[in-house]
Amino acid sequence: MHELPVTQGILDVALNAAQQAGGYRITRIDLVIGELSSIVDDSIQFYFDILSRGTLAEGACMSIRREPAQATCQHCGFQWTVNIPLVPSCPSCQGHRFQVTGGRTFYVESIEVNDEDSGGEGYSERE
Repeated sequence: MHELPVTQGILDVALNAAQQAGGYRITRIDLVIGELSSIVDDSIQFYFDILSRGTLAEGACMSIRREPAQATCQHCGFQWTVNIPLVPSCPSCQGHRFQVTGGRTFYVESIEVNDEDSGGEGYSERE
């Protein structure tokens, strides 16, 4: 359920970028979401389709790239990619002390708007 306010934030960022680019229609939004975040891709898309109706973002393509998380064993130094659910021990030495980094990010990577008056050439805004 927390995807609703998150999606509203995405839409607000995209609409603001579109206005700064001259009020053009948004054609694409690229998101980066960490693997360890509790955000569900389908829910984001569902809410976006509803919230964007009647706005410059209506019908925009949304692309989601998942960012992996890494764990480093504090005993043997082994590194591995982790997902939920987290494994309780190091796959190499079975140690129980490891540090997890990354995988919690969430941001709008880019927003593409279309200036239909200039022959369909797009403008891309990086956030």
